[in-house]
Amino acid sequence: MTLNKILLFSFLTILTSCNRQEKANTGKEPNTSKSSPKVIRNFKAIGLAPDFDTTLVSQFIRSIFQDSKGNLWFGTLGEGVVRYDVKTLTYFSNPDGFNNNTVYAINEDKNGNLWFGTDQGVYRYDGKTFRNYNQKDGLKHIDISRKGILVDKSGTIWVGTHGGVYRYDPSADSKGGQSFSLFQQLPPINIAGIMEDKSGNIWFASSNKGAFRYDGKTVINIAEKEELSENYAGGIAQDNAGNMWFTMKNGICKYDGKTLTEYTAKDGLGGTEFWGIIIEKSGIIWVTAKGSTTRFDPSIPLPNPNAFTVFTSADGFTCCVQSMFRDISGRMWWGTGQGLYRFDGKRFYQVKQNGPWSD
Repeated sequence: MTLNKILLFSFLTILTSCNRQEKANTGKEPNTSKSSPKVIRNFKAIGLAPDFDTTLVSQFIRSIFQDSKGNLWFGTLGEGVVRYDVKTLTYFSNPDGFNNNTVYAINEDKNGNLWFGTDQGVYRYDGKTFRNYNQKDGLKHIDISRKGILVDKSGTIWVGTHGGVYRYDPSADSKGGQSFSLFQQLPPINIAGIMEDKSGNIWFASSNKGAFRYDGKTVINIAEKEELSENYAGGIAQDNAGNMWFTMKNGICKYDGKTLTEYTAKDGLGGTEFWGIIIEKSGIIWVTAKGSTTRFDPSIPLPNPNAFTVFTSADGFTCCVQSMFRDISGRMWWGTGQGLYRFDGKRFYQVKQNGPWSD
């Protein structure tokens, strides 16, 4: 059984419990009477549950991204990649040339090309056609990790896999050579996330060997002794003060460049097996975990229960969060095993094909 099939089976087994939790939602639903986008789909979804809700944007949303034109892109498990441009909701897969139905990472280069990370390598979309890069192009490992594509400030494209990090060489690509080469300053680690901080340092979150920082010359490992070795979900973010935040198996931690400060369920975080972390412009930190989503206000001195708000099934979804994203207007989006969600300041609500896409 392939990795993709194993993951799909795992998500399908928990879908029933997710749907039960959705029925527990309370409160008035947002208005969906505004004009709905036209849905363009030229293929049949594969591998989805027989009772799949066809009104959803997609059942499983693994990645979310907004391009330079303002379009939102959703990487799915089983339905390829979906683009929302206000007027249309377009599904790309066969026969568009996008021969993969699962998308784990999305980014855009300085030329406006979209890059998609899949379990069959990387795809580049120039607005007309898709091109796949795999072993023949230098990617010895083609299983791209979640949040595994970064376009840094200089325009360099980094790709994280389960066997190390690769960089794209456009010059070699234009000459017909191998487009990707292994970044050998890192060990062949299982990458779980890549990001660039405000100072231009590149950070790599690994699934079992902590975090690595590359300053353009040397690589420094924040290793197991700092208890980051179980950052298997790859949660990594930077706050307004420049502190780095990471998820760990039993919570999250803040790194100020010298020391790590841990936050766990004892402090007020909800759930177990912490997965993702994202920081709003306001500094509010969102943390997803098995069984819950927590809103954390780090400006409130601890110990103080008011610093943490744990959302339950009565407030929206509580399980299966696979992606989080903050768009250019500051709106927060969540991709789950129940489809797409937004937060209205009080509770989560589901965004289906017909919306509500805006407030």
